[in-house]
Amino acid sequence: MSTKKDMVDTEPCPAQGLLKLLAGKCKPEIFRLAVDGPLRFSTLLRQIEGSNNQTLAVALRELEDAGLLEKIIIKQKPLHIEYTLTETGRSLLPIFKQIESLGK
Repeated sequence: MSTKKDMVDTEPCPAQGLLKLLAGKCKPEIFRLAVDGPLRFSTLLRQIEGSNNQTLAVALRELEDAGLLEKIIIKQKPLHIEYTLTETGRSLLPIFKQIESLGK
């Protein structure tokens, strides 16, 4: 598993490292859904077509390691975990909105 620093150091262009980080089967959709609020694993499994436990777990871990998502453990019964965008993740929102407008 690569970290954000590893990707930036090995890519000739910093934007290329970020695009690789956000590429994949589930990551763009996870990021899009996180804009609306906290995410739970089971909800993501239902909402992201073609996702499975392993692919989703890896994508969430990589986004968390990159500092774009924060994992929050809710210590209520039943115990559950939520993922939210970090400040760094929120700082990418204007960029994603521009990309979306170009893709229409």
